[in-house]
Amino acid sequence: MPPRSGWNTCGGFFDVPNKEAHLTSLEEKMISPTFWDRREEAQGVIAGVSALKAVLEPFRKVAAQAEDLAVAVELAAMDGPESDLLAEAVTASADLTKALDRLELVSFLSGKMDRNNAFFSIHAGAGGTESCDWAEMLFRMYTHWFDRRGFGYEVVDCQPGDEAGIRNVTLTVTGEFAHGYVKGERGVHRLVRISPFDANKRRHTSFAAVDVMPEIADDIEIEINENDLRVDTYHSSGAGGQNVNKTASAVRLTHLPTGIVVACQAERSQHKNRHKAMKLLRAKLYELAEQKREKELAAHHGEQAENAWGSQIRSYVLQPYQLVKDLRTDVETSNVNAVLDGDLDRFVEAFLKTSKPARS
Repeated sequence: MPPRSGWNTCGGFFDVPNKEAHLTSLEEKMISPTFWDRREEAQGVIAGVSALKAVLEPFRKVAAQAEDLAVAVELAAMDGPESDLLAEAVTASADLTKALDRLELVSFLSGKMDRNNAFFSIHAGAGGTESCDWAEMLFRMYTHWFDRRGFGYEVVDCQPGDEAGIRNVTLTVTGEFAHGYVKGERGVHRLVRISPFDANKRRHTSFAAVDVMPEIADDIEIEINENDLRVDTYHSSGAGGQNVNKTASAVRLTHLPTGIVVACQAERSQHKNRHKAMKLLRAKLYELAEQKREKELAAHHGEQAENAWGSQIRSYVLQPYQLVKDLRTDVETSNVNAVLDGDLDRFVEAFLKTSKPARS
């Protein structure tokens, strides 16, 4: 098999020997009788072990597949060109290639928050019903994509449009490397189509913005003073049974120093909604601190920081022709219906392979 890009005999994409040594070191700490004397440090070690295993175990499986393939090829060569073993070797080779492709993609998920779950929000742009309908189309597209990738998701808060669609929606997306995969979708998405709401059948351009933040682990300190919070409770506007609109279970938190507002109405319990809203607030405050740090680094290095939130990343044209194009990677397809039904892997993977590594 020819060498693959980025692969080498000193550990491949992942610097495996050093990671194996680090894992051994952490596991030795875990068997120490004083391991739990410092609880926060112990939790950090456990998280480190989990992160290393998430990278090393797929690598070990691929290495085992490669060894099996080498044996299959050797046996097929001994058995002759008519052997059934040759067909098995060809199949094993194709399986190994797919496994290497998946492993290579994981190698690009090296950001410190890439393994985390994510908060994923869609906001309709200016344009009233048109933009609200586009936001709902994006919601459908992304939830279908989450299903394809095996990610779990839950709607935390949803505000419907006045006539159709949704003004904004926030979800939690859960799964291995959830934030790493969805982070590249942050930005403005543009739709061009014949409006179903226009009696004259004119072409309209609509915008919606996607925001993505990592869920912050409990061991990361984000200081929130209760005196800085305004807490409002209200009746949930979503589906959820008879109890939803009879009790003020939905919670809205306003962080007064920053003006950040978060809300949750996913649960029937006000206590649970407040807990989830606090997690979302912690994520937004962490993101705010990271943006400030990035601006300081950019100023120090004389760089212009990227304004991902305000930038258009992808256009979806339904009329007068059909084309979905990512403006960052130039990846495009004319199969618009497949994309709107959740076929996003080509765009997501292209972004991961071309984006700059995250600053540490």
